[in-house]
Amino acid sequence: MSNPQINIVVPLYNEEDVFNNLTERFESLIEKISLSIEIIMVDDGSEDNTPELMREYSLNNENFTSVFLSRNFGHQMALTAGLSFVNASEAVLIIDGDLQDPPELLEEFYSYYKKGYDVVYAVREKRKESFIKRKSYNYFYRLLKKISYIDMPLDTGDFSLISRRIVDQLNKMPEESRFIRGMRSWLGFKQIGIPYERQERYSGESKYTFKKLLSLAFNGIFNFSEYPVKIMTRIGLITVIISMTYLLYVIYMRLFYDTVPSGFTALLVVIVLMGGFQLIAMGLIGEYILRIFFQVKNRPLFIVKDVIRKQT
Repeated sequence: MSNPQINIVVPLYNEEDVFNNLTERFESLIEKISLSIEIIMVDDGSEDNTPELMREYSLNNENFTSVFLSRNFGHQMALTAGLSFVNASEAVLIIDGDLQDPPELLEEFYSYYKKGYDVVYAVREKRKESFIKRKSYNYFYRLLKKISYIDMPLDTGDFSLISRRIVDQLNKMPEESRFIRGMRSWLGFKQIGIPYERQERYSGESKYTFKKLLSLAFNGIFNFSEYPVKIMTRIGLITVIISMTYLLYVIYMRLFYDTVPSGFTALLVVIVLMGGFQLIAMGLIGEYILRIFFQVKNRPLFIVKDVIRKQT
């Protein structure tokens, strides 16, 4: 399909259990809404039957394009790959393939787009996940909003409708450690949040392991905040002040009372404490340096193995 009004970009990784229901929901949406739509499915190196299902479906449905990456590059890179294939004339819906986010919200999102909003993002009022996960997400988003140098909306993910010019700008950003919801906020333009209730996964388990979630969180913090470096500077300054104060106290005691405070245990605690602070500071600086290291390699963000797109 050439030049649809709307593209829907959906990354997939080992989603064979949900695939049929996902495509049925998309088909129902295409029939219901009075917009021309093309769905761009991106296989992020799946190890199950997802690529075969995508291939067969795209060969038989002109509204569905399949992009196959050469290996698993990660969720954010898969989204980036999908955005690079956008040919919509108006806007793009970004959505995950687990059906926790309802594609039927496209119609409501589009009504705000027609009112002049370049970004219409979904705000998660309720999440049907474990207590620990809900609290972790809650604390992370509030921490990120507090320390970020841009206005980062609370309780939002990648699920959003973005205008074509937002897509074009995102495609120009070569960041290797990507945090698309932060990049979307950084771009500015007119944005609005729409509340919704996030559902449970339709089937299977989340592909975002704790390690992947932690990596994404670090990308959000280190890409959009100067706070980690500044807090180490402040701790260093406070330490110098405390040390100078203690030095003056020692000199005072020596000059006026002919004694010097002693205590090997206290000295050992201070040395170990300061060593720990120094290691933490080096680790935080290392996170920034690591991102610079990967960025300056200038490798492609992803590699496309194959594409199935019907042209009309």
